[in-house]
Amino acid sequence: PRFVREGDVIEFTVKVTNRTDAPQAGRIRLTFADAATLESADAAIGNATPERTFSLPPRASRSYAWRLAIPDSTGFLIYRAVAATEHHSDGEEGFLPVLSRKTLVTESLPLTVRGTGPKTFTFARLLAADAFDTLQHRSLTIEMTSNPAWYAVLALPYLMEFPHACSEQIFNRLYANALARHIADSDPRIRRVFELWRNTPALDSPLEKNTELKAVMLEETPWLREAADESQARRHLALLFDENHIDDQLARAFTQLAEQQRDDGFWPWFPGGPGNEYITLYIVTGFGRLRHLGVDIDLSPARKALPGLDRWMTGKFLEQPQPAPTPIEVLYLYARSFFLEDAPPDADLRALLDRNLERLRHGWPQLDSRQSRAHAALALQRFGDAETARNILRSLREYALVDDELGMYWNDTDEPWRWHRAPIETQAMMIEAFDEIAHDHDAVEACKLWLLNQKRTQNWKTTKATADAVYALLLRGTDLLANNPRLDVTIGGRPLEPTAVEAGTGFFEKRFGPGQIAPEMGRITIDKAGEGVSWGAVHWQYLEDIDRITPHAGTPLSLEKSVFVRKHTDRGTELQPLNGPVAVGDELVVRLVLRADRDMEYLHLKDQRGSGTEPVNVLSGYRYQDGLAYYESTRDTASHFFIDYLPRGTYVFEYSTRVQLRGRYQSGIAEIQCMYAPEFNSHSGSITIEAR
Repeated sequence: PRFVREGDVIEFTVKVTNRTDAPQAGRIRLTFADAATLESADAAIGNATPERTFSLPPRASRSYAWRLAIPDSTGFLIYRAVAATEHHSDGEEGFLPVLSRKTLVTESLPLTVRGTGPKTFTFARLLAADAFDTLQHRSLTIEMTSNPAWYAVLALPYLMEFPHACSEQIFNRLYANALARHIADSDPRIRRVFELWRNTPALDSPLEKNTELKAVMLEETPWLREAADESQARRHLALLFDENHIDDQLARAFTQLAEQQRDDGFWPWFPGGPGNEYITLYIVTGFGRLRHLGVDIDLSPARKALPGLDRWMTGKFLEQPQPAPTPIEVLYLYARSFFLEDAPPDADLRALLDRNLERLRHGWPQLDSRQSRAHAALALQRFGDAETARNILRSLREYALVDDELGMYWNDTDEPWRWHRAPIETQAMMIEAFDEIAHDHDAVEACKLWLLNQKRTQNWKTTKATADAVYALLLRGTDLLANNPRLDVTIGGRPLEPTAVEAGTGFFEKRFGPGQIAPEMGRITIDKAGEGVSWGAVHWQYLEDIDRITPHAGTPLSLEKSVFVRKHTDRGTELQPLNGPVAVGDELVVRLVLRADRDMEYLHLKDQRGSGTEPVNVLSGYRYQDGLAYYESTRDTASHFFIDYLPRGTYVFEYSTRVQLRGRYQSGIAEIQCMYAPEFNSHSGSITIEAR
């Protein structure tokens, strides 16, 4: 075997091959020794008869087996197998790793607190820890973040760092610098936060944090480069708040944007290309949003684009008017609504707009995305039709789902690659619509909570998503960043005194060692003084016998492991549940069922194997199964799956192993963890395999 575990009963096989043309007879001896002391370990592992006889015909081979029972506290072993006849002898010596029966398990309880007042959380598994006499506490860590809105600001450097010279990215560099200057000038306390963050772990990527809570080292994952890139971008955050740097970057971006704008007012996607209506609308909308946030910015490029956009929309309507406006036509109305005072439409254009708005009043139910409906509601509101705008919001509200932890969201995130269905950008539009039209504070805060939760478990991948999200989070002013609510945490009836509180986010953590952990610490109360959302987690690590580990369920991530035997019957090939002994050579199909209640990125799934089984597929590489792409890496003791992006839903992983050795051993547990937010984790139990 590649390895054994404490508690395994397994047959160790040795194959003897006669490579001569004559029969051979002799003796074969298998012995074991402790790798550290070289003392014999045969008696300890039940190898009572190390020596046997063999007799082989010419050119034949035969396997011989020794049944071993691996006790607790067995160290690393050396095996030596020697076969000898009167004239010939040969042997092999190697190492046999012995894994501990005790397995380190990490279980976490995410903590999310909205609004003011106390909230009590119950970590049921920790409260019941005394019921398991073999369980050994290792550590308990509680961490809290009082103002996670700062994590959105940490994404601003990505807008500045994007290397391409397309019009959209140039505008986003201008957007990031203009927004950074506005944020820094709005409150001296905010500028002070960035000064305090210099050369501190606050600027590390979440992938590089909490290494002691993660089941795999970052260097063993495919995401080492992503973590380094994100950390480097965050460390450039200070540049965003350097006045000289901001002024220089703003001037550069503004000049580049003006140079790429064509004479007709349109921007191409890349320099030298044809004018692109969508890119132009995106940039014009961005200028309008900056002013809407109170940012002091020169709007002349946007004003220059408006006549061309007006002509384009006039021609589009006159060519072939549809019963209802298309998503890009609605985006035009939304973009145009930011500039009704700067460039009021003339009589002809106003007549065209009125006809378009009339189509929108009756045709908005035909719009197939929430983002377009929010564009329509805001455009109608600004053009004077508040009643239809409120009707659209009522319709959106009817389909919304509300959760205390997740906030307000919608279950319609299919086709996220289409620009008007992108989930982050769509949620940003929900915030703007409920804020401006309905003045619904509760809905706005619930929508912001969902947006922040996405940042909790994901690294926003596009400049467009980042820009829209930051815009939506700052819609009610920079008070969201200046707010730093006090959190009074009580764990097990004892108040927690935070130390080394991180500036801005208010992050702090407290660790307890094995002798400090008690079951009553599974009851946590957080008293929050201040509006907004705060979050954190409790991480409990313990050692437990692998056959006594029970599944960690009821979490945002859940994982189930089951084993089936592939049987060939008269009805064809069937998968039958493992509920009895199996034979050497049987194919076992391991099925992992993974459920996630939210979108997540950077997940590591590890599934341990039984010592008497071998994987059928030993080649590592990217796989695609049931709509999910992942990288599979096969190691000696486990199979590892690295998932870049996991949309909300249920997924099934299956892979095959083959029974190689007789005995009784454990299949091992399966574990999953979000590397970006390690408080989202789960694990299965282990299954006993008996091979005869």
